[in-house]
Parts: sequence; structure tokens; C-alpha cells
Amino acid sequence: MKRNLRPRRLAIPGIVLAATGALLGSSALPSLPGLPGREDAPRGLNILLMGTDERDTLTTTQKQKFHAGGKACGCADVLMLIHVSAHRDRVSVIGMPRDSSAEIPPYRDRPGARERPPHPAKLNAAYQEGGPELMVRTVESMAKLNIDRFLQVDFRRFMNSVDEVGGVEVCTPRRLKDPATRLDLKPGKHRLGGGQALQYVRSRHVDGSADLGRIQRQQRFLVQAWRELGERKLLTRPRQVTHLMEMLLGSGRQGFAVGELVELAAVLHRLPDSATEFTTVPIAGFAPARLGIGAALAWDPKEADTLFTKVRDDRPLIERGADPQPKDPPDLLGKTVPVRGSAYACR
Repeated sequence: MKRNLRPRRLAIPGIVLAATGALLGSSALPSLPGLPGREDAPRGLNILLMGTDERDTLTTTQKQKFHAGGKACGCADVLMLIHVSAHRDRVSVIGMPRDSSAEIPPYRDRPGARERPPHPAKLNAAYQEGGPELMVRTVESMAKLNIDRFLQVDFRRFMNSVDEVGGVEVCTPRRLKDPATRLDLKPGKHRLGGGQALQYVRSRHVDGSADLGRIQRQQRFLVQAWRELGERKLLTRPRQVTHLMEMLLGSGRQGFAVGELVELAAVLHRLPDSATEFTTVPIAGFAPARLGIGAALAWDPKEADTLFTKVRDDRPLIERGADPQPKDPPDLLGKTVPVRGSAYACR
């Protein structure tokens, strides 16, 4: 089941290419392979972001202080598909609830082992069964597209990365209180260090929106983190950004090399919030009990296909000139509306 997810090369316009090469002090990346007969044609890049529940590297004090104890299941609690457009002028982020109903494709635990047949499970169980490679294959089969890279981040690397940049400011128009993570934020703006940020992105008992509300907060956090990196010009300082990417990647299996992630950040750091789009896979209801996988969310097949077709075709999720606003909290089984990153930014 192992596969090579080494990154395909990025296509970059000439001016940005030169600027990136000067910034990094190295040769810039060549273009991606395109369609037959168009080998130099640019193409989109699909990245699967996985936040795992690994917490063994946290100290006992940290687990108690930030309520991050409990036994890890070895699952992927955060799943987002990040699509970077072919011309690197747009980024689309699609959240996938961890409790989505999925069919795990056939795989072998190890070379020579008996193949396990396809079977129903919750989406985050794919990581538990076969690591990031099986998770990638499962998302590919459900979304009917290819994943070019994956990035997995555990509790420790997330906390360290947030602390490294001096925390991230988040804002909320209403009180956010979660009895499980002990998150308790009053309306207004808050600068969160690594531990508090972990509480913020993990909380799913704030209201009745469950994982859909948590995905929305995770996406808000991404917007704010990216804005602050840009405002502090951290992404234009080669040594600092390299150190940050090394910390984020850690020493485990990744679909990125440090230099490649640094170069991608350098290319994208000038994108405005309005050039980013965020949404969640449309949900139709709950999976049938006969599958035997518990309370799992079923994707809306027609709406999900429409969404992923836009990604496959490298088209924006939001029409030109439109500026939809998010519902906070989102409806658990309501219509999914893509929004621009500017709608999630603190004001």
C-alpha cells in the first residue's frame, strides 16, 4: 500500500519565480508536468492536511493544563484538502468531518501480508489502520481526485509552532465554552499560545454544530495564523521560515521536504485573504445503522461531487464578485456555503 507522494514541481510566473529564487538563495522550481503534449502546462496542487491525536510527547503538566489527556486512538482528528490553483493565485480549503462515513480501500498491513478487503468505517479510522498513505488513498477514492502531498501535525508540533511565532490572535462574537477541553473564551479578541490554541482547534462541544463548528474554528485559525505570518514578514526571512517549517514537519513521515514547503510558502505569502476560500464537504444526513460504524455523517453525493469537480477542474468555489458570509455556528445538516478567507479574518 506504500506509495510515493514526493511533491510534483510548482509552476510559477516569471516575476514571482525570480523573486522566490532571490529570496531563497537557490534555483527556483520548474513547472509541473501537464497534459500530453503540454508538458510545461501549470497544474493545481492538492495537499491533504492531517491533524493527528498523538499526545505522548506532551508533558503530564501540559496534558493537565490544556486538558489534552486521554488515550490517543491513533486517528486523524483534523482533515482538510488544500487546493492551490495552477497559477498559484488562489487557495481552496475543504474540511472533511472526521466522523464521515467512508469505505476504506483494500490494503496490506505489510508486504506479503494478506490483503484486507474494502470495508466501511469512519473516515479518521483510515489513518489508524494504515497511516497517512491509507488516509490519502481513502480521500482520493471518495473525492475522485489525486493528492499530491500530505502534511501531518500532532499536538506537540502544533503547540510548538504556535508558540514559535508568538501566538495567534482569534476573535469570536459569542462566548465559546467547551466542557471537554475547558476552552472558555469571552466575546472579543484573544491571543492564544500553543496550549490554548490546541484547546481552541480541538473543541467540538461548544454548541450543537459538533464537528462542523470545530472545522469552522480551525479554518478561522488558519486564516489568522497566515495573516499574522504575513504581517510580521516571517515568510520573507529564509532562516526563520525554514526553522518554522522544520518544527512543523518534525521527523515523522511527511509528503513534503522542508525546502519544498518553504518555497511554496514563499510563493503564496502575498495572496490576500480574498484569494482564499473555505468550506466543508456537504452533509446529507447520517450513515445507515446497518454499516455498523456508529454515528457517522454521510456526504451528500451530488453536492460533494459538484464541489470536488470544481477542484479537479481548478475552478474557484465562489463566483467572481460574490462575498458570502458564514453562519456561526453552522447548521449540522444545513447547506454548506463556501466563504472567502476575508470573512473569517478578525476585524
